[in-house]
Amino acid sequence: MTDNTNQTTQFHIPREKNTANEVLMRVYFAMKEKGYDPINQIVGYLISGDPTYITSYNNARYLIRMLERDELLEELVRFYVEAPEHRDQPIAER
Repeated sequence: MTDNTNQTTQFHIPREKNTANEVLMRVYFAMKEKGYDPINQIVGYLISGDPTYITSYNNARYLIRMLERDELLEELVRFYVEAPEHRDQPIAER
């Protein structure tokens, strides 16, 4: 048996990692289920940073606040520009 008392042991607790896409979709459907216009509410949150634009139903408010607003905006822009109908086409050709 070896003596490991002088070695530091690393302890990792797995952190729940929600991607921006997952968070946006979960928040979207929570807002929709509660009867809100999810697009307007999410835009309101992204512009103002005020979490009260997002319902607390199904932990939507908690989820959206786990990510920075710029991460959410990056995901939205990435999704839009990488959409099949936008790939490799200059605006004049659309």
